[in-house]
Amino acid sequence: MTTQEETHGAESGTEYPDHWLVRVACATDVGRVRRSNEDNYLVALEHNMFIVSDGMGGQLAGEVASKIVVTVLPHVIAQRLAGLHIPSIQMVERALRDAIVELSQKLRAETAVRPDLKGMGATVALVWLRGTLAHLAHMGDSRIYLLRRGRLTKMTEDHSVVALLLKHGELTPEETRVHPARGRLSRFVGMEGEVYPDVQTLSLRGGDRLLLCSDGLTGMVTDDEIAQLLAANPDPADACHALVTTANAAGGEDNVTAVVVDCQRSSLHK
Repeated sequence: MTTQEETHGAESGTEYPDHWLVRVACATDVGRVRRSNEDNYLVALEHNMFIVSDGMGGQLAGEVASKIVVTVLPHVIAQRLAGLHIPSIQMVERALRDAIVELSQKLRAETAVRPDLKGMGATVALVWLRGTLAHLAHMGDSRIYLLRRGRLTKMTEDHSVVALLLKHGELTPEETRVHPARGRLSRFVGMEGEVYPDVQTLSLRGGDRLLLCSDGLTGMVTDDEIAQLLAANPDPADACHALVTTANAAGGEDNVTAVVVDCQRSSLHK
């Protein structure tokens, strides 16, 4: 298991007077079945940006796709926001959406010249902390959760076949965990046709905890169990370790990655 923990005192700009202490940890593991890890993550505390990406399309293609997401996407976002001194929420959301669309097109172009990368694609779950706000963007079935005052809320909707069947009442939640179509995505970075990322903005509160994770976690561990593990482990590194360990103990059928981000008000500005 690969783990990482960092702490960062983040003092926001003039448009956001709140001061935050951001603590983040992450863990990733190949699991108990797969031979290689096609998950990748980004922890960029200097920018307060965090990403989890799960690759698809076979070992090489999946690893390449998720690596491109976590390394290229932040640069594409920065380019789209260049020159904007204090971008509004709408500007940021538009930049995130357009950046993911552009990145998806780049992946498609790469597969056109690399036959060995045919079928390459990846999920993306992104959190960008900006002052009192958290901008969220995602495609695929990697998820973002918010734990606030002990209550866990799933902030993203899976872009998958089983999620659509569940939404239309054709499957029960229990059936989605064993359905043959589990893992088939309806939207992802690198897909053919129109690309529709989901983007939203959350107002942060002191004590908020955010979890970004791949489906290697959520396919093995229920939301109730995730909530219990996050609540029982106040240290973000311990929380990540507990989540990954529990997923592996339940079968570890896929690569599993978890990034836990804690937002606390600075002791000087409570």
